[in-house]
Amino acid sequence: MPTRRDVLVGAAAAAALMHTRFGFAKASQPTTPVNFDVPAGACDCHTHIHGDPAKFPWFAGRTYTPEMALPEEMAALHKAIHIQRVVIVTPSVYGADNSATIYGMKARGKDARGVAVIDDKTTDADIDNLVRLGFKGIRLNLSTAGINDPKVARQRFLAAAERVKNRNWHIQLNTTLPVIAAMKDALAASPVPLVFDHYGNANEELGVQQPGFSDLVDLVRSGNAYVKISVTAGPRKNYGYFTPLAQMLIAANVDRIVWGTNWPHPNSANGSTTKVTPLWDVDDGLVLNLLPTWVPDAGVRKKILVDNPARLYEF
Repeated sequence: MPTRRDVLVGAAAAAALMHTRFGFAKASQPTTPVNFDVPAGACDCHTHIHGDPAKFPWFAGRTYTPEMALPEEMAALHKAIHIQRVVIVTPSVYGADNSATIYGMKARGKDARGVAVIDDKTTDADIDNLVRLGFKGIRLNLSTAGINDPKVARQRFLAAAERVKNRNWHIQLNTTLPVIAAMKDALAASPVPLVFDHYGNANEELGVQQPGFSDLVDLVRSGNAYVKISVTAGPRKNYGYFTPLAQMLIAANVDRIVWGTNWPHPNSANGSTTKVTPLWDVDDGLVLNLLPTWVPDAGVRKKILVDNPARLYEF
């Protein structure tokens, strides 16, 4: 039978472990209060969960190693900015292992949906299980994988479309504007809905005239594609640079715009498999407050925050 000393020592060890675990996670929390009425059912359409590496090992082929970002931290973020629903996307650091995303979705319950990563080893039975768990699409993470050849990108896209076209899923593409422009015909003919990450990875400082941005706008205008107006820049960037990009996309087709934080703001620059790269410290309250400056009409904001995600992710 354990003595009182054994119990106290065990408790101290557990507390030390908890402190180490949560002290290691440095995912940002907002410091700026939201300054407009966020509608009920609002959705953050782009987040990630980085679990404890002891439980959710990193992918050996990753290009960076992030800090942890846990479901309870995400819940605190969304409580602060009045966001009810969430879409959790499997990040590149897990390869095709969606376990950490499932962990985050289960913690959030009925207000969560997932976007998976699959590969050649993913069976149809695996996909069927992802469907049951609440996943609504797959992500092609072309940019992080360094795939900038449009021919290779097209092959990857067509193969992915063939796998999911009968499942009522969408394909989310993390790629660049030049790749989007080069394979615009294949994207326009997609048999499944498309979703582009982060303004198509446009360089916000180059504005709406940069090559390829008009092609992204055309795809959104046609109704063939959604785009996530989710900020990828670090905390020292001028977020105002995103204003003309966001406004042009919204004007093109407000029914194909969704909003996201990109929390926990992973920083993949100069990444390593042996060294942890700190997450960006981004004030998501400040970023969310940009939305009413882009969209003064509350009804239109409701489309972006509630109606479009509800349609795309089947809330």
